[in-house]
Amino acid sequence: MNKENIQSPTGIIIITSKGVGYVAVEELEEDVLIEPHFLNTALHGDEVEVVLFPQVKGEKLSGEIAKILKRAKMKFVGVAQKKKGAAISFVVADDKRMYVDIFLPPTETKKVKNDDKVFVKIKEWSDPKKNPEGEIIKVIGKKGDNDAEMESIVLEKGFTVEFPQEVEKEAERLVEKSKPIPEKDIAGRRDFRGVITFTIDPEDAKDFDDAISFKQISDGLFEIGVHIADVSHYVREGTAMDREAFHRGVSIYLVDRTIPMLPEAISNDLCSLRPREDKLVFSAVLTVSSGGEIKEKWFGKSVINSNKRFVYEEAQGILDKKSGEYFNELNRLNELAKLFKKKRMKEGALDFDSVEIKFELDAKGKPVRIIKKQRLDAHKLVEEFMILANEEVASHLSKEIKEANKGMSIYRVHDVPKKEAMSELLIFLKALGYDIEVKGENISSKELNAIFEKIKGKPEEELVKTVAMRSMAKAIYSTKNIGHYGLALGNYTHFTSPIRRYADLIVHRILEKHIMGRPLSNQEMERYYKAAASLSQREVGAVEAERASIALKQVEYMLDRVGNVYEGIISGVTKWGIFVEELSTRASGMIRMRDLKDDFYEFDKEAYSIIGKKTKKKYSIGDKVKIKVAGGDLEKKTIDYTLV
Repeated sequence: MNKENIQSPTGIIIITSKGVGYVAVEELEEDVLIEPHFLNTALHGDEVEVVLFPQVKGEKLSGEIAKILKRAKMKFVGVAQKKKGAAISFVVADDKRMYVDIFLPPTETKKVKNDDKVFVKIKEWSDPKKNPEGEIIKVIGKKGDNDAEMESIVLEKGFTVEFPQEVEKEAERLVEKSKPIPEKDIAGRRDFRGVITFTIDPEDAKDFDDAISFKQISDGLFEIGVHIADVSHYVREGTAMDREAFHRGVSIYLVDRTIPMLPEAISNDLCSLRPREDKLVFSAVLTVSSGGEIKEKWFGKSVINSNKRFVYEEAQGILDKKSGEYFNELNRLNELAKLFKKKRMKEGALDFDSVEIKFELDAKGKPVRIIKKQRLDAHKLVEEFMILANEEVASHLSKEIKEANKGMSIYRVHDVPKKEAMSELLIFLKALGYDIEVKGENISSKELNAIFEKIKGKPEEELVKTVAMRSMAKAIYSTKNIGHYGLALGNYTHFTSPIRRYADLIVHRILEKHIMGRPLSNQEMERYYKAAASLSQREVGAVEAERASIALKQVEYMLDRVGNVYEGIISGVTKWGIFVEELSTRASGMIRMRDLKDDFYEFDKEAYSIIGKKTKKKYSIGDKVKIKVAGGDLEKKTIDYTLV
């Protein structure tokens, strides 16, 4: 559309850490640049109305914010800056996109000390010539203190740590009346208490929301049950606990703690599938041949009593030794899991197996070691059966909806990557020395897997996988079933973790209604449509919080090792420096151009390289380099490296 015909365009403003804004307007091909002095109190994520300036040929389309239509966020975490004896103070926000300090009047200043981490609410802000006035919601703790920093991350992303009192009390009442399980709650359920069943989880897990049962029916035919905690039996729609769970959306797994979606009385006790306890579950039971062919399926409510709680390493030890408790069951499940994975990979499922790290912390939360997590067959075994259960539940719901016109469901969908993103990925791969020929207009998932196979075991493997993942569309929740590109599945949902994902709780409720032959009302369908979008956003916030906690500990770890020399890989090249990822800790930092004193380096954007003008020395993405820790900034979560 011609911009001259647009009257008062509107859009969402994105603000950079430099305080420059960009407004994406649906009718315009390019974003509208908003210089800092034309923001007029607009904050990152706000819905705004824009006045366009006449465009100068060759320059970017720019404008001014005319009106704030909807505020995205008015609560911020930051550090109180208070001068000794001063009656007022200011809060410097942790979110660097908050380009102005928040003013605290004398009544609020009395509540804080200098360098306190605080959670503040902006009362109102309409005058760009003045700082916004804040009101303290909570004094979190001292800057740099582990607990204060972790809670700051959670609050900054819009989550809360403590549960409201009424929710905690509701959870306690539920536990009191549900333990032991009343016979009426077991009546009508399929009974798996006599079938060998176990859980396999990390050593420090407390919320066991999935168990696997195994029974040999005949030679080459097995009944495998994927049993998921029946959270929907206890957490009813419309209750205070349900509203709080929806608001949270997911559990958040920080480096040193979990911020659960449900109170611990529910997640770690009542619904947790602990060994040698009767537990109510929602099950996907599959009759499977030794060749991995699914012969029969059953979905419904059940009761189990888990025989054993395995940790991953223990289960792996039994598989490796080929003997031990439940070896036959574990071994057969492992063989089937490998068959299912092989089949998925043949269909084009992407192999994004990548290195993850975990931290060993001291009593004060300080990182003393960073360890690479091992990806064991035991991990993959559980993962494959969870994927299978999610796929089969989604296929069942999709079929029911089509045939009986019974409403909708929430699916976990992953769109095909955008052509432009894949073109950039190909350019990136070419810079690394991989000239990939693509048969169609876009890279197929099978072609991507072929690339991953070529880089297997090479220093750049993790880097390529990370860049490829960033090139992808993000998996989201949706009531429109478009399939899952990354898993190469036409039907996929989240059914297996209702203790820690609200979307799974919704899927349980929908599946129960389908089984009982009760169609969803129009009101329910509208509610689930909105819920899918909301839960996708909550998930993004949770992932950002988890990454921020990892980055914080990586910086903290490296700041204690200033002067140490490590091996790294160049993960990014810009005109102001090169990004390097340390190989053992995955700690990413920057070597600034100004610190490269042996030559004057020029940036070659197309080759992802910098090249010395005199020496012709070249540093390219994917190169291994020796680096020294020069310093860093804990608040900004940045590390400075120099080349050795």
